[in-house]
Amino acid sequence: MRIGLIGAGRIGTFHATTLSRHREVGGSLIVTDADPARAHALADRLGATAAPGVDEIFTWGVDAVVITAATSAHGELIGRAARSGLPVFCEKPIALDLPGTLAALAEVDAAGTVLQLGFQRRFDVGYTAAREAVRSGRLGRLHTVRAMTSDQAPPPAAYLPLSGGLYRDCLVHDFDMLRWVTGHEVVEVYATGSDAGPAMFREARDIDTAAAVLSFDDGTLATATATRTNGAGYDVRMELAGELDQIAVGLDDRTPIASTEPAGPPPATKPWTGFLERFGPAYEAELAAFVEVVLGERANPCDGREALHALRIAEACELSRHERRPVRLAEIPGGRD
Repeated sequence: MRIGLIGAGRIGTFHATTLSRHREVGGSLIVTDADPARAHALADRLGATAAPGVDEIFTWGVDAVVITAATSAHGELIGRAARSGLPVFCEKPIALDLPGTLAALAEVDAAGTVLQLGFQRRFDVGYTAAREAVRSGRLGRLHTVRAMTSDQAPPPAAYLPLSGGLYRDCLVHDFDMLRWVTGHEVVEVYATGSDAGPAMFREARDIDTAAAVLSFDDGTLATATATRTNGAGYDVRMELAGELDQIAVGLDDRTPIASTEPAGPPPATKPWTGFLERFGPAYEAELAAFVEVVLGERANPCDGREALHALRIAEACELSRHERRPVRLAEIPGGRD
């Protein structure tokens, strides 16, 4: 199978490495990047082929496309792949705003092609087990969920104006997991945020810390928090409390948290430092799933509509923060109705 990968940055390098080891792809991988030297270096290291530019990806006869380019290019590349009749895997987000997202989805729908979005937590063993526990009834009626994502260190200052903000760039993963694990839809949010951290967040008109309360259609309540400045380590967790039991995702000997209780567990000696380390196996699994989708061996595990639902929650949170009020999801365009 010939796969064309667009974007040889950090996540692109990781995905290219994964694909180059796949028995169905191997030496048939084609890589391109806005920086041709970076693409050539990656291709040489992996035994892949470097393409001069994006045009060659679409004219050299690939079977599928993997998009790991700059976020601003996602929508256009998704549309081009759809018009070429090619299945595509794209790192989130589809676009930085709802109009761009809806436009790209319309192209995919019109072409009848496959779009799989990179929400890798759907392939993490902890989140998968939590979903099974909720769906099996083990927890009883689910009443409270707590989700969190804490980065150990902020991204580069130049990235912030391009990121879409903390809700769209970071918490969107938690919003996807809240829907995927519980099987229910968010109907209302109330969100706030703080830019009291490094000055670069204020300069980018972004926030470094956020918190949101989310109400679900079945009465379940959830909180979702995020920060860019968690010096203890990279911390991604979800706690689910029901009338019969309570469970946690992301709680292990590498969770960067220390107990103040005399008999509590010891602090992690090697805390998680970043998302590629924490979710490496999940990233590999989602690419393996994409190959199976292209081969017709399985259904799409995360199509573009799933990304739209998570983005609408992020949009509602952003609106809530700015207007200091609860926001109903029905106020956000792009819903099912």
